[in-house]
Amino acid sequence: MLNWVILIIAGIFEVCFTTCLSKVKTSTAQEAPWWWTGFTVSLFLSMYLLYKASQHIPMGTAYAVWTGIGAFGTVIIGILLFKEPSDAWRIFFLTLLIFSVAGLKMVTAK
Repeated sequence: MLNWVILIIAGIFEVCFTTCLSKVKTSTAQEAPWWWTGFTVSLFLSMYLLYKASQHIPMGTAYAVWTGIGAFGTVIIGILLFKEPSDAWRIFFLTLLIFSVAGLKMVTAK
């Protein structure tokens, strides 16, 4: 169970590094180094935790769950912070993504 928690945290850090990367585009010269630092730290932690989780969870499953968490979280952050569209189709496919990630967890033996 701990490996799944590690994988979820890795996915959260994936959302962090994509958010930092988006903020770099709109930041001032004084703010940009902080966002780049956040991006670098989040990227390292995300990859390291994905590596640790994949030592006990099959890599295909771990990667799919990691990217699913990242994709879901990044879309939600885009909607909430960056005023991206939140139409019915986007919400439908986000819901489908959640069910797919949960399904992978349920059918993976480890």
